[in-house]
Amino acid sequence: MALSITHLFAKVKPGSAMVELKTLNLKVGHGIEGDINADSISPRQVLIVRYEDILDLSIKAGELRENIVVKGIEFNNFIPGSLLIFESGAAIRLIFHCEPCKRIAHLVESLKSIQGKRGILGVVIKSGKIQVGTNFQIQAHKFSALSENPYERFLNFIIKIPSGKVVTYKQIIKGIGVDNSYLRAIPAYLKKTSAADFPLHRILDSKGYLITYVSQQKSKLETEGVQVLSETVLLSNLSKSFVDVKYYLWEDETIYLE
Repeated sequence: MALSITHLFAKVKPGSAMVELKTLNLKVGHGIEGDINADSISPRQVLIVRYEDILDLSIKAGELRENIVVKGIEFNNFIPGSLLIFESGAAIRLIFHCEPCKRIAHLVESLKSIQGKRGILGVVIKSGKIQVGTNFQIQAHKFSALSENPYERFLNFIIKIPSGKVVTYKQIIKGIGVDNSYLRAIPAYLKKTSAADFPLHRILDSKGYLITYVSQQKSKLETEGVQVLSETVLLSNLSKSFVDVKYYLWEDETIYLE
């Protein structure tokens, strides 16, 4: 059975319904042109769902807020780490399963019933246009799959931060592909990792300030050539250290391309 695209969707405004389209323009280092989830470092650029799964769940195409609906892939072959190659030459790396969440709970009897059928998130690794009705190929195990565990993805992300560069909490959230609500979890992740040999000193809070419980952060950053500045906080008369992120922020568009 030929593998083909049955539906295409884009999300063009926050909180809006998905817009059904006949074609999508995929851009490497970006995602779907015109879609609000397009982001160079995010592993959530594209959500792909099997047509067979939405039929089984009696869900209409687009209701899972997916971008691409495909048919013909066997359930056991639709796995993270696979590569989808379209007729135009466009290609998508499947990264990890999209987690069932409260946003789609009203569509199913239980979130457990949709486990493994919510679709797989992916990253555009080759540019090109795709359209409804065209065929594609799938290559299984082409890449290593990212962990389904956000903490494991956090570790995988931070070990890539190079010397002399920094990331903020917000960058981490985008880079590991989790909801903004996970901002509250980052301090716990840092404390959990503090005894291990990870470059935690290269992590700043969302405003670019140093983190008080990261050991020797200022001296370690300065050793790597990062300029650490200070400012006096009004009312408290205390000094806070920060980094001008526009000079030192790490943004690697190739992080999920190979």
